Amino acid sequence: MSSSPLLEVSMLSTGYGKVQVLYETAVEVGEGEVVTLIGANGAGKTTLLRTIAGLLPAWSGEVLFEGESITNLDSHRRVKRGIAMVPEGRMLFASMTVDENLRLGAYSRRDSTGVLEDLELVFQLFPVLEERLKQMAGTLSGGEQQMLAIGRALMSRPRLLLLDEPSLGLAPMIIREIFSVLDRLRERDVTLFLVEQDAKMALRHADRGYVMRTGTIALSGTADELIANDDVRLIYLGGWQGDETRSTA
Repeated sequence: MSSSPLLEVSMLSTGYGKVQVLYETAVEVGEGEVVTLIGANGAGKTTLLRTIAGLLPAWSGEVLFEGESITNLDSHRRVKRGIAMVPEGRMLFASMTVDENLRLGAYSRRDSTGVLEDLELVFQLFPVLEERLKQMAGTLSGGEQQMLAIGRALMSRPRLLLLDEPSLGLAPMIIREIFSVLDRLRERDVTLFLVEQDAKMALRHADRGYVMRTGTIALSGTADELIANDDVRLIYLGGWQGDETRSTA
């Protein structure tokens, strides 16, 4: 990782109402990296992503992007800076078409030619979306909806893509397809910060990882280091020994 991270979160604390969820949390994501955040339900993973995306205000601490503080920026300004999020549950506009959902992802852009180019990129990554272009988003299968959610985020042309549980509720074949696309995005210089319950799958496709427990970072290291860690293997990987092929794309 470079000496100047693309994203740097330091001493970040926040929560909901009077309930604190994050406690002086710190993470870094270098440009071009795939970094995963794993942990049990309720550990604070989604809260961290929402705070980075500007959907939840920080109580204290700082969020830096490209070395500049974005801690107090509104979420739409963070999108313009190059941060996009694929939320848990996809949060699509069910009564709008696939085409309309995709174009909403580019709402902050004025480069019509670039928008059309990025539409073509989304169709290359997810050909089924071009086939479903005039179909209502709410009628898509779960896998197709996840593809649309990722495609919509890509329409903002992000430098940092935040993904919250992209494999949730999907069949294994679709999960493999989603992660194959994430590998291809890294080849296109999109930096990925991924929250994922399927720790085995996440670490197979990541450069580095963090383990979150009760609102703090308990462990960090390369993907291989975390796979080799006895606690991580037993608690999060179900005893997996890491002998399956790990993605190096």
